[in-house]
Amino acid sequence: MEDPRFLLSSVSPTSSRLQDSSFEVENGSSGIKFWEELSCGIYSMSVDVKKSDGSFHSEIKKHEWTNAMLKELIKWERVSIEPKPAELNFSHSRTSSAELDINSSSSVLAQNVLTALRESMLRRISLYNIYQALKETVPVAVLFSGGLDSMIIAALLDQCLDPNYEIDLLNVSFDGESAPDRVSAKIGLKELRRVAPLRRWRLVHIDADLSKLTWETKRVLSLINPANTYMDLNIGIALWLAARGEGWICKESNNETDEDKRVNYTSRARILLVGSGADEQCAGYGRHKTKYRHDSWLGLHKEMKLDMQRIWKRNLGRDDRCIADTGKEARFPFLDEDIIRTLLDIPLWEVADLDQPSGKGDKKILREVAHMLGLHNAAILPKRAIQFGSRIARESNRKNFGSNRAANQASAGSVVINVQSYFS
Repeated sequence: MEDPRFLLSSVSPTSSRLQDSSFEVENGSSGIKFWEELSCGIYSMSVDVKKSDGSFHSEIKKHEWTNAMLKELIKWERVSIEPKPAELNFSHSRTSSAELDINSSSSVLAQNVLTALRESMLRRISLYNIYQALKETVPVAVLFSGGLDSMIIAALLDQCLDPNYEIDLLNVSFDGESAPDRVSAKIGLKELRRVAPLRRWRLVHIDADLSKLTWETKRVLSLINPANTYMDLNIGIALWLAARGEGWICKESNNETDEDKRVNYTSRARILLVGSGADEQCAGYGRHKTKYRHDSWLGLHKEMKLDMQRIWKRNLGRDDRCIADTGKEARFPFLDEDIIRTLLDIPLWEVADLDQPSGKGDKKILREVAHMLGLHNAAILPKRAIQFGSRIARESNRKNFGSNRAANQASAGSVVINVQSYFS
């Protein structure tokens, strides 16, 4: 007998992912999937029971946005896409001198972005009365790699959050102190202490061993569903562990490597700030440079537009579920409507200059913002995704493909997970 109950859920039950014999059908070549991400919007559903057999009859309706600004932002149309030679020459000269002349009139665009980012941050953390009622000393934490995006978020959080509160910087590593994100996080912490010496910063070292995460992996698999690739799982696990906030801190802030000073610590912050949207809007991915080389500015714009219009499906649902499962709320300063509008009002060649090397021309406008915040080291760091910076991708490749080389040959990131063999 079929289950007569009617069930609504924001995440799939673990059983549907791991125990259901139809898993391969739902996620295989047939293309049939029981679960799917809903596109952004407000939905209503009306349910009736047919008199003949008592079965449910439902109708789902998506309500379109009535706000004119939201309708415009969804289209994601930029004011200026292709530069004239003179405009591009001026932009190149400004890129080469940005770190030396951040107060020039040519930095007005970056100042506009900085102002919008500060307002975005205030919207996401201005609930002091709630923090005080809960007697929280660390109400907000940052998903922290020490890279450009998380450094900007941390510096802005310092400017907007009451100085009496501490700030947790959550850093995940699958290679102890040797993971690239751990190294850059410790360097970033020093830079934050330099620009904001009165703030009490707390770098939370969250160390993990993928071979010991069987239960956690099964849980994350249910959370990322309908996403089903090794890349999705690796990102999901890293986010879930970061949001949980269980790790260690250094008792003495002057010595981050002294194991005798390590103290177990769990972050109590209920709000987690995440840098999603920065790469999509400011050409931070390697594929953006590839598209630019093949199809110039218009091709780059189309690729970025595609990224922004599918970010809810590829990233946000997965990430939000993984973070929410730990009792935390993810907030995304770079995806504020005013940030999106501000960046779209800026000519594309001022947002990014992909003729320049990595760490300079990609996300150019955000690098200028970082310089304005005094984050001169962070402003020149190249892009590094969490699955690579934390080294979970390396460990996953070794576990599931035998080596990084074999994984690269198989394009491991996009390979659909074989659950049975994964846990065998």
